[in-house]
Amino acid sequence: MIASLDLSLYLEEAYQLGQLILESEEVKEYRLTRKRMDEDPEAQSLIQAFLQKKEAFEEAERFGKYHPDYQRLNREMREVKRLLDMNELVARFKKAEKEMESILNEISKVVAFAVSEEIKVPSGNPFWDAIGCGSGGGCGCKSGGGGCG
Repeated sequence: MIASLDLSLYLEEAYQLGQLILESEEVKEYRLTRKRMDEDPEAQSLIQAFLQKKEAFEEAERFGKYHPDYQRLNREMREVKRLLDMNELVARFKKAEKEMESILNEISKVVAFAVSEEIKVPSGNPFWDAIGCGSGGGCGCKSGGGGCG
């Protein structure tokens, strides 16, 4: 009984934290930039073009660099990706998305480290996450999320 009461209190606090996050300026900016990007015909056209080029390249990539169209498809995909990345609305959305990811990673660290410094938490950097560092220094690294070893 006590354990389920504690659990319900934790869940309620987690829900309240979620509500605070949803009401933040960063979430509002994220949603606004997403909506603008989704409604922009140019951005959507670039996204669709990139997805098509990416799919074609991935199909050729299954056969490696020996596929007759590998180089051409790779170049075309990168060209469309560059155009996509240079689109102002897409760039704004990616920036807002990175800010949200950073905030959520930081919240994850605070919650995890409140329990134990040894808990591994995603750092937001796939390189350090892949080698197991994300503990904020708990693994013995100097910088917490980088420079393991």
